[in-house]
Amino acid sequence: MRHPWDRPLGLWYLAEHFPGRPAILDCPAGESLTFAQLAGRAHRAVHALRGLGVGHGDVVGMALPNDLDILVWQLAAAEAGWRYVTLNPRSPAAEVAAIAEHAAMKALIVHTEHVGRAGAVTTVPVRISVGGHIDGFTPQEDALHGHPDSTPPDRTAGTPLVYTSGTTGKPKGIWREMPDATPEAMADAMKAFAHAFRFTPLEGAHLVSAGMFHGGCQGFYLAALHVGQPLVIMGAFDAEETLRLIQHHRITTGYMVPTQFTRLIRLPDHVRAGYDVSSLESIVHSAAPCPRELKQRMLDWWGPVIWETYGGTEGAATIAKPHHWLARPGTVGRPIRGMAIKIVGDGGDELQPGQVGTVYLDGGRPGFSYHRDPEQTAEVFRGTAFTLGDAGYVDEDGFLFIVDRIKDMIITGGVNVYPAEVEAVLAAHPAVLDSAVVGAPDPEWGEQVRAFVQPMPGHEPSEELAAELIAYCREWLASQKCPRAIEFRQELPRTETGKLYKRLLRDELRDRART
Repeated sequence: MRHPWDRPLGLWYLAEHFPGRPAILDCPAGESLTFAQLAGRAHRAVHALRGLGVGHGDVVGMALPNDLDILVWQLAAAEAGWRYVTLNPRSPAAEVAAIAEHAAMKALIVHTEHVGRAGAVTTVPVRISVGGHIDGFTPQEDALHGHPDSTPPDRTAGTPLVYTSGTTGKPKGIWREMPDATPEAMADAMKAFAHAFRFTPLEGAHLVSAGMFHGGCQGFYLAALHVGQPLVIMGAFDAEETLRLIQHHRITTGYMVPTQFTRLIRLPDHVRAGYDVSSLESIVHSAAPCPRELKQRMLDWWGPVIWETYGGTEGAATIAKPHHWLARPGTVGRPIRGMAIKIVGDGGDELQPGQVGTVYLDGGRPGFSYHRDPEQTAEVFRGTAFTLGDAGYVDEDGFLFIVDRIKDMIITGGVNVYPAEVEAVLAAHPAVLDSAVVGAPDPEWGEQVRAFVQPMPGHEPSEELAAELIAYCREWLASQKCPRAIEFRQELPRTETGKLYKRLLRDELRDRART
């Protein structure tokens, strides 16, 4: 019998050879689809946009919520030779407009939920609305009307044009050459990605619980789909509903971010104990640092099924398998095949194991550039190696540990302070739900360490609590690393993938210092 990894896979192959297998088990639209039905919807979308003048290499933007529509339009782009941009629907209108212009979008598909942001873009020639009427947009039903669900001619693989989250500056577009391949070949190639995280072909089901606009989430749900795992799509994350879906659909794989782990862990004990999660085989997390204590608690609850990957929109770099993380808590893993890790010091020399420096990732060739930004591209590359702007080190066995974002580092009195270390200490305090540590301008020290804290329910902000948290930090950290002051917030500015918008907090502190 042929091994399942040795057979052809991918949506288009599965639609032809396993047409009746389920591709969508559940979604907010309330539909379930087979692979043949899902492929047919993608085909119809290709016919429709081609009929409106969208051709090979054109850029198609999408501002759509988690549901079937965003998946269908992605699959259409993947077989029509389009570049596609999945916009964060919650981005400000000005940012959406700037990305649309920067990407030179030919088409834009917007859900009525996001009319106030993406619906304000009027410079894109082809505009389609989903879920209702938007002035200046063609309703999706009208655009698709009369077009067949047959396989379109002249099919060629498309590729995403992903924009970074912009947490440290304006979003940057990651530009790659269009693949010279068929849609079938590109879909089948996804099985190598799925294999790396032990997604079993034609078995189990995949939970989509993070934002489908996010490149990390996309990579995993597309990998699962292309190896024959049907999707269960959540419209919005809810901790207990997640557990219910895992139990009901016998979920085996999924992608999450640490913020979701926090919400799951905060459920009452009796709620967590009331659901069966024994079907889980591989839950991958990335996008933002995960506190060690939080990850350990998730592993204690779900078992050794939680995987971690480090990298960025620019490219994947490492994988931390569960047993490797348990042996080396805090590691983000070892390099994936074909990738090398280099730790570079301030003088440009490659550092030895255990020494902290800038993390560079080397795949042997420049695999991307920042769209229309040669200066930024040159800034992150050293030969064929590039950096995501993180500081870290490798141990003697080649396992990578990330210390913090270089741009987030605080220099106080000439001493380097990595905020992630302080945040990890605060996260262990029972009164802290979330925290962000940044540098505040200080005329004597240059910067001082300042912490913004979101208290746990039942803990009210007070001078006494602030003093308690500072004293707690002093038990675990050198004095220069401890916050000089703590400010309480009802909520901290985070992206849907859990990344902190620290630049907003820094800007606020700088504005205060000027007044």
